[in-house]
Amino acid sequence: MDFGRLPDLRHVDFRLPPDHPETAQVLARARASASAPPQLYVGCPIWTNKEWLGSYFPLGIKEPEYLHYYAQQFNSLELNTTHYRIPDAPTVRRWREAVGPGFKFCPKLPRSISHERELYNTDALTTTFTRAIVELADQLGPCFLQLPPHFGPESLPRLERFLLDFPADVPLAVELRHPRWFSDRSLADSVFATFEALNKTLVITDVAGRRDVLPQRLTTPTAFIRFNGHGLVASDFQRADEWAERLATWYQQGLQTAYVFIHQRDVRHAPIWAQHFLERMQALTGLVVPPPRPIPQVVQGSLF
Repeated sequence: MDFGRLPDLRHVDFRLPPDHPETAQVLARARASASAPPQLYVGCPIWTNKEWLGSYFPLGIKEPEYLHYYAQQFNSLELNTTHYRIPDAPTVRRWREAVGPGFKFCPKLPRSISHERELYNTDALTTTFTRAIVELADQLGPCFLQLPPHFGPESLPRLERFLLDFPADVPLAVELRHPRWFSDRSLADSVFATFEALNKTLVITDVAGRRDVLPQRLTTPTAFIRFNGHGLVASDFQRADEWAERLATWYQQGLQTAYVFIHQRDVRHAPIWAQHFLERMQALTGLVVPPPRPIPQVVQGSLF
């Protein structure tokens, strides 16, 4: 994720802003009707991480096996491959069969919908996409609509129409990127209220160069967080601690589910960050999500 990435972090204030006033209200309503224990999902944007061979993946495995071993390290996946191609039914079945129970896929909407047509005249594409991914059944988490940086408030009617027409039984999270979505407070509050009314989750992106996309506004009882790290510098771990504290507070207030997706330029850093974050989450909330760990490797040709 290059969006908002900076080469120099010295002047970035990484502290999380206070919650939006409406967040507590959303969580209070969720808490009053909660019927299931809270859930936490953590993952990466891709699973074909060859850099993990010999550490988090066994040496010698073939690419079709990567997803199976990825799901032994993480319990969720920001499924970016669907951004480039709508999968066919056999592909979706293979994904579902490769992971264990409790794993969640969060498929990214195709760029043909979000970036090429920019939500205009996309009914057929959306139907094809949603029919494909609902085959994930109980392993389907929120789908993820990432709007392009130039898609601004002048296109709000088109966005509203798309959200109204999107299948209500398929959960959806939306990432806004254009600065004007956030610079006008009254506009932002109106858009957030629309998301809440339509039961769509606002994506929260933690990235160095765009601190405005951290409104800390929950529009559903689900938090969908995209974390952009910088190679395990000190601020990466400080931010992990602060996110753990904020999520612990949200869970106490009524948060039902959190998805945290880790973006590191060097994918070898993502499991290390996840270990730190998940250990902190367990200490604060009691939620146990096994962190990724290097696995023992078979040494060929050795008698001892």
